[in-house]
Amino acid sequence: MEYLVGFCQFEPELFNIDKNLQKIAGMLEGVRADLMVLPELAVSGYVLNNRQELEKVAEEIKTSKTVEMFRELSQKNETSYVVGFAEKERKKIFNSAFLCNPDGELSVYRKTHLFKREKEIFAPGDKGFLVKPAKNGVKIGLMICFDWIFPESARTLTLQGAEIICHPANLVLPWCQQAMITRSIENRIHTITANRVGTERNGNLEMTFTGQSQITNPQGEIVKRVGIYEETVCVAALDPEKSQNKWVTEFNHLLEDRHPEFYQS
Repeated sequence: MEYLVGFCQFEPELFNIDKNLQKIAGMLEGVRADLMVLPELAVSGYVLNNRQELEKVAEEIKTSKTVEMFRELSQKNETSYVVGFAEKERKKIFNSAFLCNPDGELSVYRKTHLFKREKEIFAPGDKGFLVKPAKNGVKIGLMICFDWIFPESARTLTLQGAEIICHPANLVLPWCQQAMITRSIENRIHTITANRVGTERNGNLEMTFTGQSQITNPQGEIVKRVGIYEETVCVAALDPEKSQNKWVTEFNHLLEDRHPEFYQS
């Protein structure tokens, strides 16, 4: 089964949700895909000094401009979208990502492993890892950025039946892209990492992002990878059903050969 998947790599402008949404809409215009992944905190920017600044860009699901735009795009383009955003619920704000499907269904994952100063302004994810059907019933698993460094993240999604792991990110450490190759191999699964680019400054804070968004297959091969600096949309064809084959050799099954009774939690 051919399934067109992709990512949108770009540089958002800090605090400017409207401008970022306009930019994303322009980049996605005319792009044909079944599933498209965008970066972590795609419309708000990342380098936030404090909770007060986070409050300015946090969105409630019911009134979110971001959710509204992607619901419209999803129906118009017949595409499932995964998008990172700052989600406000009551008094808490989560570093979240939503899956929006052409039929209007919306699912939200909240980042489990917060990175650096995120711990000071975001609430930790409280829903656990999420696997949901995207367009055509393909099962996708959601994780966000620093979740990558914990092998349990991708393994949990695999155990829940994910065929493609969608990984919105704002990566600054130099190891993730290579590590996601390992995540694909050790779980025999497709992965899509959507990173951002650019250097973002806010007062005394500054972060430079590593780009190199990529798509990998269950053999750990890089199907697509773009550069460190370029703003682009990339699409590739995958067969999600290949993630269902967990045989490493004719004698070894990736999941059936596990011995969780000896694993520490």
